[in-house]
Amino acid sequence: MKVFKSLSEVEKNKDTVLTLGTFDGIHLGHKKIIEGVIEKASQTGGRSLLITFDPHPRTIVSKTGVRLLNTLPEKLEILGSLGIENILVINFTKEFSQLESEEFIKEYIVDKIGVREIVIGYDHHFGKGRGGDEHTLRELGVKHGFGVTKVNAVYVDGISVSSTKIRNVLVNGDVQQASILLGRLYSFTGTIIKGDGRGKTLGFPTANIKLNNESKLLPAIGIYAVEVYVNGKKYYGLLSIGRRPTFYIDGLVTTEVYIIDFDADIYGEQVTVNMVERIRGEERFSSTEALISKMHEDKEAGLEIFNKPAYKAGKLANGILK
Repeated sequence: MKVFKSLSEVEKNKDTVLTLGTFDGIHLGHKKIIEGVIEKASQTGGRSLLITFDPHPRTIVSKTGVRLLNTLPEKLEILGSLGIENILVINFTKEFSQLESEEFIKEYIVDKIGVREIVIGYDHHFGKGRGGDEHTLRELGVKHGFGVTKVNAVYVDGISVSSTKIRNVLVNGDVQQASILLGRLYSFTGTIIKGDGRGKTLGFPTANIKLNNESKLLPAIGIYAVEVYVNGKKYYGLLSIGRRPTFYIDGLVTTEVYIIDFDADIYGEQVTVNMVERIRGEERFSSTEALISKMHEDKEAGLEIFNKPAYKAGKLANGILK
C-alpha cells in the first residue's frame, strides 16, 4: 500500500477507481465501499485509490469538533489490511473547506489524479458546506467522463451502520455493539506513564495510559474486560476509565489497566487496548477493603468473559459475547 500526503505525489492515471471520505471508524459500511473499489479496479485492470482527510473535517468547520473513532495511524493500518492499493491523505484546512464540489472534482480528481469510476456511500456529501451529493457527482461524471457507483447502507440487526451510531453506543459504554458495527473490537493506543502507585498497594498493580491522541473517543466511564498488546504480545486485562471516587472528589478521568498475570516494567512503552465487554460502571466504595473485594469480583467476571466460547472463536453474536 502506498500512502501519499500530497496531491503532487500522485501520478495521473485515467484508469483509477476511487472513493473519498473521512472514513472515521472504517466500519462495515466503509468496508463494503472499499471492497467495491477493489473489485471494480480488478475488473478493469485499473488502480484502486482511497482519498481521506486529516484532520477530521469537523474539527475545522464545526465549533464543537468531534471525538475520533480512528486516529490517522490507526486508519492507515486498518486500510492496509483491507487491500486498498493507494491512499491519498489530504490536509483538511479552512481554505480547502471552501472548495465548491465541482471545483474539487475537476481540479483534484479529474485533472490531477485521473478517474474511471467513483464509488460512494448511500449518504455521501462533499465540497463546501457538504453541497455536493450523488446527483451532483453523476452530473459531473457525464460532463467529465467517469462513472459513479453508489453502495447501499449496511444493516446489522435492523440498524444502519454509521460512525455517528458507533460514537453514540460507545458514549453509553456498549463496546460490544460498537464492535459489531465496526466488524472488529474497538481499540485505542497510548503510552504507559507513572501514576500514583495505588493499585499496587491494593494487590492490583495498574498501568496508567496516556492516549496518543487526546481527540480519540473513549467509552463511558466504567470497568471493562480488555485485550492488551504489549510489544506485540497479547495479554488479558481489566481497564478502568474513571475518576477513582473512592479516593478522590472530583478527580480527573484516568485510564489505567490491570494486566492479568503480568509483572514487568513497561513505563514508556506503547500499548494497544482492545475493548471486549463492559463489566460495570464506576462505583464509590465505603472502604478500601470493599473496593478490593469488588476488584476480585471484577477479575473473575473478566476471566468468565475471556472463557466464553464466542470470544474464543472470535465471534460476536447479537451484541453479546455468549
